[in-house]
Amino acid sequence: MKTVYTRPKSLKDAPYHYCPGCGHSIVHRLICELVDEMDLRGRIICIPPAGCAVLAYNYFDFDTCESAHGRGCAIATGFKRARPDKLIFTYQGDGDMAAIGTAETLHAANRGERITSIFINNAVYGMTGGQMAPTTMVGQKTSTSPYGRRTEIEGYPLKITDLIATLPGAAYVTRTSLATPAKIRETKRSIKKAFEVQMAGIGYSLVEILSPCPTNWKVTPRESFTYLEEIMEKEYPIGVMKDITAKKEG
Repeated sequence: MKTVYTRPKSLKDAPYHYCPGCGHSIVHRLICELVDEMDLRGRIICIPPAGCAVLAYNYFDFDTCESAHGRGCAIATGFKRARPDKLIFTYQGDGDMAAIGTAETLHAANRGERITSIFINNAVYGMTGGQMAPTTMVGQKTSTSPYGRRTEIEGYPLKITDLIATLPGAAYVTRTSLATPAKIRETKRSIKKAFEVQMAGIGYSLVEILSPCPTNWKVTPRESFTYLEEIMEKEYPIGVMKDITAKKEG
């Protein structure tokens, strides 16, 4: 029988610690597939976050350097300036990028740092108990917003990807989803494009990925993908927000 699907060489043979239905494992595989396909294993460096993906180095069989919470883009900037020949990417959650790391992220993007950010948005703080995050949607219930997010008290969701798309240093900014197999394949293409933008030295690139969190959403893994597509994608529409390479190609 012909083998058509195998474990990427860049993905360690280690059991995931993630909850059933979590999107991190899907994105980890997509990244490792691209590292193999693009022959990046010897030149790529990942900056993992605090949060659920803090142990990403247990799964990625290439160089990683853990950062303090929210400082991913600052660490990545230092790496890229010291080793411009390397492909540097941050892997961050909504709290890491859109809360404690807001300043580092926005300023790195505005400076046009030649780095890439993979931003996992599941609208809650996953690791610490499902508290309300900057990305929690209006009306969404969490452990710290049991009656749903109220704009008069907690304000509105922070759509940091939309903000970054307005900055002159941002070259490629897109939002994707893991809701269906077709959207997962599109997510992989988007990550590849972000890496290519960095390799071309064009500017900062960002891929926001809407990801399920069944444990903290209090739904089954199957239900979480329906919620992702029918609820989250309405609040966070998927698609390319900025691509300056398209102008050059046109």
